[in-house]
Amino acid sequence: MKRKEKKSLFAFLCVSFCLGFVFSFALASYSGRAYAKERKGEVTLRLNMNVPAGAKDVRLWIPYPVSGRYQRIYDVRITGNFTREGIYREGEHGNIALFAEWKGQFKKRLLTYSYKVSRRDFVMKDFPKKEMPFSKKEFARYLRATSLGPTSGKVKALALEITKGQSSAVGKARAIYNWIVANMYRDEAVKGCGYGKVERLITIRGGKCADISSVFVALARSAGVPAREIFSIRMPAGKTGDMTESQHCWAEFHCPGYGWVPVDPADVRKAMLQKKTGNLNDVEGLVKYFFGAVDDNRIVYYTGRDVLLNPRQRGGRLDYFMYPYAEADGKPLSVDLFGFDLGYKISFKEL
Repeated sequence: MKRKEKKSLFAFLCVSFCLGFVFSFALASYSGRAYAKERKGEVTLRLNMNVPAGAKDVRLWIPYPVSGRYQRIYDVRITGNFTREGIYREGEHGNIALFAEWKGQFKKRLLTYSYKVSRRDFVMKDFPKKEMPFSKKEFARYLRATSLGPTSGKVKALALEITKGQSSAVGKARAIYNWIVANMYRDEAVKGCGYGKVERLITIRGGKCADISSVFVALARSAGVPAREIFSIRMPAGKTGDMTESQHCWAEFHCPGYGWVPVDPADVRKAMLQKKTGNLNDVEGLVKYFFGAVDDNRIVYYTGRDVLLNPRQRGGRLDYFMYPYAEADGKPLSVDLFGFDLGYKISFKEL
């Protein structure tokens, strides 16, 4: 190849590389969506189920995360002495469960479920100056009341008071978010992530992440803004750790023409508790960050309240599906929503 041809090829490659870099950066930054951080790890759930003596039909459902825009789930492994197992999606909210069943008498009911995960942070902050109209019919499920999250009465009255003077989805959502971080608090005495009994919560003002997120969702829906809870489990800070009680819930609202925007007022209040401060100025950076962003430590499950699983459970609807749930001979095995007494442990190893 001649020297002149080599120079031309070199120049072409340089220009192509630069253009490719610029295009990739622009694509990653489009509409305020940023992919700045990423975590990888392996999660393992080990279960030796606690069941009543003589139980003959034991069924188990475990939240089953799948790959999406901000996370990749791979190398899934499931072992155990179950009679049958399978992966099932329920039709109303899309919750997916690893289902296992033990038919007959067993000395032990064992299951191990592991997967690897790659998770990125999720940032939505480049809000449009003018919002587009949206179809209330299309977003009806994200505007309606749930059994514990009414959108009428004192909940609606509070929502209208908080959002007075706001006409946009972002304006209303920000007003509700600011009210929650200023008026609610994290109550460490609450078990698990809480139940999300909104009418009680707007009076007592204290709760855990599912409580605080449920208040945001109910107030947003009452003000005409589509909203939903997002249920997940959180990776620990270290290279290894226990995740058995690391479930976490935050919220999202829909900005017409822009998309679903994450908000996590519960983590703001958690930080304030850890810092032992009641002054929002001490966590100003987190207040700004968690309106429109969540970090890369969350493995997303699903959304939806008043859940009927697939295969359908014989007990009543679940308030939400973020913990393993089990039944023996048609009766719930756990004494509460959280199932910590079922006999499972969840561990984490960073990759």
